[in-house]
Parts: sequence; C-alpha cells; structure tokens
Amino acid sequence: MDSKDLEAEIHPLRNEDKRLPETPGNPGHADQKLKSSPRQPRLSRCRTVVFFLSLFVCLFVVFVVSFIIPCPERPVSQGMWRIDYSAAVTYDFLATEDINRDRIQDVLFLYKNANGSNNFNLSCTDEGFSSPCTFVAAVSGASGSVLWERPAAQDGALVRCSIPQTQGSRMSSACILVGRPSSFVAVDLFTGETLWSQPPGFDRNTSDLSSLLQLPDVDADGAPDLLLLAQEDKEVSSYLYSGSTGRQIGHRGSLGVGRTAGSLLHVTRAGAHYILFPCPSSLCGCSVKGLHEAATGGASPLRRDLLWERMLNTTPHGPLGRSPGALRHLTHVPGKAGEDLLLVTSEACVLLDGQDLTPRWTFRTAQVFRKPILGHYKPDTPAVVIENGTGTNRQILLLDLGSGAILWNQALPGLPGDPQSASLPTADHRSAFFFWGLHELSELSGTNQTRPQDAQHSLYMFHPTLPGVLLELANISANIVAFQAVLFEPSRHAACVLLMGPAGPNTPGTVSVAKHKVQDLVPGSRVVRLAEGGPDTDQAVRDRFSRLRYRSEA
Repeated sequence: MDSKDLEAEIHPLRNEDKRLPETPGNPGHADQKLKSSPRQPRLSRCRTVVFFLSLFVCLFVVFVVSFIIPCPERPVSQGMWRIDYSAAVTYDFLATEDINRDRIQDVLFLYKNANGSNNFNLSCTDEGFSSPCTFVAAVSGASGSVLWERPAAQDGALVRCSIPQTQGSRMSSACILVGRPSSFVAVDLFTGETLWSQPPGFDRNTSDLSSLLQLPDVDADGAPDLLLLAQEDKEVSSYLYSGSTGRQIGHRGSLGVGRTAGSLLHVTRAGAHYILFPCPSSLCGCSVKGLHEAATGGASPLRRDLLWERMLNTTPHGPLGRSPGALRHLTHVPGKAGEDLLLVTSEACVLLDGQDLTPRWTFRTAQVFRKPILGHYKPDTPAVVIENGTGTNRQILLLDLGSGAILWNQALPGLPGDPQSASLPTADHRSAFFFWGLHELSELSGTNQTRPQDAQHSLYMFHPTLPGVLLELANISANIVAFQAVLFEPSRHAACVLLMGPAGPNTPGTVSVAKHKVQDLVPGSRVVRLAEGGPDTDQAVRDRFSRLRYRSEA
C-alpha cells in the first residue's frame, strides 16, 4: 500500500487538497476565519488597558512612597560644638561610640568636679563618694548635648569601654572604671546606669594601677572577663574578675616582676593568650592560662602554645627575647598571617613576627618616646608613623610596615604638651595624617618655654597624594589633654575631637570638649609648602583636601 492510500485510510473525510469537505454542519475554513477575526482587536485592546492600568498603579505607589509617606529624619550633625565645665580637672581618656543609636559617633570622657552639669542634678554623694569625685560623661557627637553622666569613682585611674554585657536575654555594652582608692564599677554605655559595683580586692595603698585587659570568657558566664595589673610593694600583682558581675575570680596572683607598664594581651596563632610586658632590655610574657589556674587552683579552658612555652625557658613569667635597649612601647600591627608586634626601644624600632618573635626588620632610632600610629601611605599598604626626637629636633617618619623603609620624613619641631598624632583612612585606600607641632622654627621665638601652656599648638594635615604640602588647620593655645581624629559618620564627615583642661590634677580650671569638622577647617587653613614651587596654587591645594572622602576601618 502506497503512502497516498495509507493517508486516505487514516483520514477518509479529507479530500485531495487536504481540506475537510464543506458540509452544512461544517462550514469552510474561509467562513471560520471571517467569524473569528473580530475577536483579535478586542483582545488586543484588553491587553493594552491592563498594561496601562498596571503602569498607573506602579507610578501611584512610587509617588506615595516618595512624597506622601515621610522619610525618617536624618539627624543634623553640627560641624563644630563645644561644652565647658568650670572648676574641674580631666584625664587623658577619650572614646567614641554610637550611644544614642543615631548612626553618629558620640564622645565619652572623664572629668572631676563637685557636681555634674546643669542638665543632671547629680552629686558625688548620690553614689557614695566624697566631693569632688570623677564623673564619666557621654556627649552627642551631632550636637554636643550631654546624653548622660554619672559619678563613677573617687578618683579615676583606668577605663575600658565597649565591654559586652549580658542583661537577661539581651546583650549590652559597658564602660568599666577602676578608681582610687578602691572602686570597681560598670556603667551601661547606652543609658549611664550602674550595672554593678564591687570592691576590687586590691590593697587601698596600691601605688599604681598598670593595665586593665579584656580576656576571653574563663568563667563561662557568657561575657568576657577582665585582668587587672597593679603595682603593690615591689611586685606586680594580677587580679581576675568576672566581666558580667565584677566579682573576683580566685585569689591574687603575681607576674613575678618588680614593675611593668604598657602591658599587652597577645593571641598566638595556636589560639593561646599571653600577657606581654617590658622587662629591662627584654620582652617578657606569661600565660593567661597559667594565671587563671594559679588563681583558682583548677583547670582552665584556655590554651597553651608549646612554642611559646619553650621560649619562656620553663619559667612561668620569663623573657621571650632580648630587645635593643630599654623597651618603651609595645603595640600590635597587622601581619601576613595574624598580628605582629612592633617594639619601640631606646635604640631602635623592631618588628617581630607574631608567632616565633623573629625580627622582620630593625630601624635604628635614638629618641622615640611616643607610641607609633598606623596608617596607609600607599594604597592598601600599611605604614607606621614614628616621631623621632623632641623639641626643635623632632622628625616625623613614615615607614613601610613590610620592610621598614622610609616612605616620607619631615622635620616638625614640637612643643611640650603636644598631643599624639592621628590618622584616618581615606576613600582612595590611603590615610590622612594629623600632626601637632610648629613648622617654622621662627614661630618658637618669643614663646615662653617655661610655660608650655601659653604656647600655641598647631595642627597640621598631610595626605600622601601631596607629599610636598602640609595644611595648617588650627592653632590652639589651651592645654590639650587628649586628641582624636574621628569618622563620625561612615563615609560622610571626619572631625577632630579635643579634650582640654588644666595641666595638673591639683589646679582646677575650665575643662572643655570640642569638635571641629575637618572639611570646615580646610577653607581657612594655611598651606605650608615643604619644597619650593609646586604645580598647584594654594586654593587648588585646599580644594583637593576639601574633596577628600573618608572610609571606615575594615
């Protein structure tokens, strides 16, 4: 059977041209097309109406959200504010934290006075202290208004903020203040309320409170714990405290050394915790696990590092390595596989590997008395700022952290009482640096060197894209107790915070906290050229500094 016969057998009613025969019950294909054709324009019109109706609804929703429903108000951050306290003294302590949760950093500081500010009817006797006493205060970074303040100690000694606290089912944060002669208080960072107050356990005649360090949670109560180092008689004692209650853990311990300052908590790559501190011509350390076990008489959940135990020479508190000269400062710096250690001694700056303590580089210096600060001279390449020398012989050095090579150096004479330098990360992955001093030596003429508080401290700004220029932002004649460069809002504006007050604790006077927005200081600044000539005019230099944008630390 051929294919045509097979097709005819399957479709017996189909004719030769493959069309169904026309019957009265089955109209032809042409008639069907004529009858169905009017439905197509009607369907198209319906689709058009649905499309434009949906578009109108979307536009209406956008209009309502954009113009009718009000957006949350963004707090207006003032470029400059100042708050004063009369007949007071202050301490070298400044901290920033978003306390009122407006996404703008607020300022914490200490002052000593008989009463609090006029906004809070608080006195020393309200917390059981005699007058005058030490207040801890929080000030709005946006407006300078006092958020809260509270008497916290008879005389402030050590403060550590942003310590996590468990309050029932929620987590909070606290400032821990250890005061003289014998007080140990935790204050809620957001409300100023006292979370706990405990007797610290150390002797009232303790001569020096050296360090307050934050430890891991050794008592399993859900909050980090604390280690206090105090100078008692001729040895340094150690005290462990619960971070959630302030109660002492175990009994008093000892570091086995006669005196220490600038202690540092270091975590090895094996996860073991060690306390590092300077000894005569060496770096010493002790195991936090060993301190905990000696204080409690039981096992500790912390770890030991076998390499570090061997370096301690089988003694619980021993030297980890020799240092060139007396050790003055010890700080953490970012390394390739964790944190490394930067030592500043009386003869050199030395970068040590954070695990085996082998030297990576040594930079010979003679007079580095201040703690180095970190920043970025090249994009994403860490650098360290060293102040070598004092007075008219001071030099600012920027060293490459990887090699110790000099990236930039400049003579910048300093005055007694000049604050610490600072840095802020910029959007180009470098840093803006802030130095205090006097660029021209002639500015020292006529200055009464016996009264440093009468001299004017000049604040200079430097950015690596303009290596031949310093920008003199401000001149301050008051005694500056503490200084910080702070990014108050992420990627928005940076500002300088100054804490000013009497030079000594026994001469009360005016204590002031002031904020100055960097971008507002630039238009009235003075351009200081470090080399002759330069392609840019002074105004062009100011414009380039004004266009700088800042970023938050990673």
